[in-house]
Amino acid sequence: MKSIFLKGVAAASMAIAAFATVPAKAGPLMDRIEAGESVRIGFANEIPWAYPGENNKPLGFANAFTIGVLNSMGYENIEPVVTEWGGLIPGLKANRFDVITGGMYILKSRCENIAFSDPMGKFGDAFIVPKGNPKGISNYQDIKEKGAVFVTGAGYNSIEAAKKEGVPDSNVMAVPGPTEILAAVRAGRADAGGVTYFTALNLAKEADDIEVTDPSKLPDWTLNWVGIGFRDADKDFLEKFNEAEAKYLGSEQMMKDVAEYGYTKSQLPGDKTTEWVCNNR
Repeated sequence: MKSIFLKGVAAASMAIAAFATVPAKAGPLMDRIEAGESVRIGFANEIPWAYPGENNKPLGFANAFTIGVLNSMGYENIEPVVTEWGGLIPGLKANRFDVITGGMYILKSRCENIAFSDPMGKFGDAFIVPKGNPKGISNYQDIKEKGAVFVTGAGYNSIEAAKKEGVPDSNVMAVPGPTEILAAVRAGRADAGGVTYFTALNLAKEADDIEVTDPSKLPDWTLNWVGIGFRDADKDFLEKFNEAEAKYLGSEQMMKDVAEYGYTKSQLPGDKTTEWVCNNR
């Protein structure tokens, strides 16, 4: 009986050891990579964050950053997928692409739907207004008090910000993206357009009849951190991405890769973690 018992213990121990060495199930992105398929990066037309060039070539500093991290991990088979901003999170969840590179702010509402990488930058917003700023709009309280019409992009963080500041829904216009925001302000359909400061500067280059408001006039809580978006099911890949990002972020190679798009060391994210940003934004 004793020998039978010991054999049973030995067998059980071997089974436990074998189970312990079984790797965690790979997510859908690792499955694609191991099958020799591409890493599909999703982004909209958001200059200078992430936007398509000729033949949908991925341009912009968020794309350059993401591709830089992926290349450092040994992944060079990268496929761009261009969609509207409002389609980024739904497209990721529907497996139409694998990564959101588009320069997306890490927000609590978004953290409930997707997983973000460690922050890759810290950024503020601004408004575009008609030249001379005839209604004197610098912040959300100005919009609220003056009954002004505010235009921004569908799915943009500025919709939540306007609501938090008490701007009535009836005064907020949602359009697909920057081109439509600019058109609404220039045509007089809106008094101010809410975009990131980088986007506002780019729009001001396109039209000499608009100007950019001072980003410091917006509340401090509107300062945001950007992360790269992944499916929750791909947290195995995200963990490896974060390890590579930690080595790439702020490096000489990274600053060289993003320099042409205006990203500087002043945009580096500091010490805030994704967990902190998810809980505080």
